Amino acid sequence: MLKADRVRGFLSRRGAALALLLVLAGGAVCYAWGAPVNPPGFFIDESSVAYNAHLVATTGRDEHGVLFPTYFLAFGDCKNPTYVYLLAAVFRLTGPGIAPARYLSAALGVSAAFVLALLGAELTGRRGVGVLTALTALLTPWLFQLSRVVVEVAMYPLVVALLLLCLHRASRKAAWRLSDALCVAAALALVTYTYSTGRLFGPLLALGLVLFASRRERLRSVLLTWALYALSLVPLVVFNLRHPGALTERFGYITYITPQTTYAEDARRFVEHYFRNLSPWRMVVTGDPNAYQLASIEGAPLVLAATFALAALGALLVFKHQRRDAWWRYFFYALAASVVPASLTNEYFHSLRLSPVPVFVFALAAPALAWLSEGGRARRAALVSLVVLTLAQGALFRRQYAESAAWPLRLHIYDSDYARVILTTALAQGSRPIYLSDANGVPGYIQAFWYSTLRGVPLSDFKRIAADDKPPSGALVITTKDVCVNCRVIAESAPYTLYYADTPARPHAPLPEGAFRARVEAPDAPLTMRAGKQEPLRVLVRNEGDAVWPGRDWSADALQVELGNHWLDASAAREVAHDDGRAPLVGDLAPGGEREFRLTVNAPKEPGDYVLEIDMVQEGVSWFALKGSSPARLRVKVESGWLD
Repeated sequence: MLKADRVRGFLSRRGAALALLLVLAGGAVCYAWGAPVNPPGFFIDESSVAYNAHLVATTGRDEHGVLFPTYFLAFGDCKNPTYVYLLAAVFRLTGPGIAPARYLSAALGVSAAFVLALLGAELTGRRGVGVLTALTALLTPWLFQLSRVVVEVAMYPLVVALLLLCLHRASRKAAWRLSDALCVAAALALVTYTYSTGRLFGPLLALGLVLFASRRERLRSVLLTWALYALSLVPLVVFNLRHPGALTERFGYITYITPQTTYAEDARRFVEHYFRNLSPWRMVVTGDPNAYQLASIEGAPLVLAATFALAALGALLVFKHQRRDAWWRYFFYALAASVVPASLTNEYFHSLRLSPVPVFVFALAAPALAWLSEGGRARRAALVSLVVLTLAQGALFRRQYAESAAWPLRLHIYDSDYARVILTTALAQGSRPIYLSDANGVPGYIQAFWYSTLRGVPLSDFKRIAADDKPPSGALVITTKDVCVNCRVIAESAPYTLYYADTPARPHAPLPEGAFRARVEAPDAPLTMRAGKQEPLRVLVRNEGDAVWPGRDWSADALQVELGNHWLDASAAREVAHDDGRAPLVGDLAPGGEREFRLTVNAPKEPGDYVLEIDMVQEGVSWFALKGSSPARLRVKVESGWLD
């Protein structure tokens, strides 16, 4: 009988290990599939991280020439070192590239699911629960989206999960060994150095270790862990002394705390932000409210409904049966602390700054999974139903995510046309050097550096100039500025413009009557919009007139040819909003020629049925419709924005 029990135990362990392997392998395929092209293009922060990782891999220095820096100075911020150095190690093997960088982030997401599987199994004593915890994590949109971008936050769920696992293993012992203290201290250091919010979250997590110091043996263990963690902070302290204010500069831009506000006002704002950052509605239904947020798609949930239900049930079970357990007390303290850094900033429910939260959600799901699996037929049926619901909703999200690769806003956020439209056109001009002139706060130069590195183009072909400097006459310039005088535009993909500087001004005059003819189409226009929200549209325009439409050269804005829109009531008889959005014509457009525009429209603030009218206009002269041209007219239902 004993031998039979051993055989069953062995088979159970083998079965659980095989199931976990299959789940992780499937997750790896799903996370890596399409990662190099969705998100489309490469966000400027991704380019900054990847470019500096390449430099460290090849020279040991960052873009400023600093040898093995503690932090990477870029864009008025300090890029955190952990992810950059890990990516540098990857680039040593593969060379620089978008694909290996995105695959690294995908691997970190799957690794987080693996650590969570270990944690779930240890919390419940059931290997099957660990498998289901990993499955839940891999299907959750929040973790998936964080694992699709080449920025430091892609590693954050993994390091937070590692901390919880190290602490759980240590907490089962009467006194921690040196290896336990080293494991916990190293995990705290990773939390601190991996993402910007960790500079506050890490010390808060370290402070919470006092919850384990109930006995003298544990107190010595906690003191040892604190000492090791303090030692790991020496590089941070030294960097801060050498670069005063660098680590807090960006926080000054994004916080509501100012010298002009009172302590009472700051406290009120903090409480308001804190509770709004814990919004279940945001997690399960509407997602991140910032349409321009990196690593999220507008309107998609961040946590699946079944996962949230399991976490809620798990919290109830823990409070009922394990609330005196030191690890669980620390767990809820850490969950509460994870929301603090994000609650000190201006935005509500910023999914990147709240990136530790899903780790706690997954961990809370484990007790609920164990409780359902250990019960009778009704509980098991509920468990099966929740797993099926998780699979179904996860599949629906993946379909939505795949479709998002073609969304105009996503194409814009990730500068998807930069390499093809801007850089390729610039290199083909033959003019050297190519000047890089950026507006303050829009550091487009990094895209030129990164994509040129991928193409093997020497950086000597480029010359970066200060925002206030003027490029020489006749120079070829890539800029993120929106103002120029006597410039001949070659190509444009917002916010980038390629132009020749100080070209002779062209004479500007009203178009002849026969030129005011256009065919306007918006094939991807939405049928519904949220009240007061912006929506980027892809609009196709054909010149059906008998004269060339002159492209923008910024020398005479009054007569520029542009695309614009109005909002009409449901009957199209009355204008509700005149002259809403604008998209300039870049480059001349001859009769019969076609051009694609990116037009951002603003939905009316009142819900209802409307007609969106899109038309061409020559500024200071006339809308084309007033000259007999037929504008595009689209029926749009504007829905209430109360959920925001």
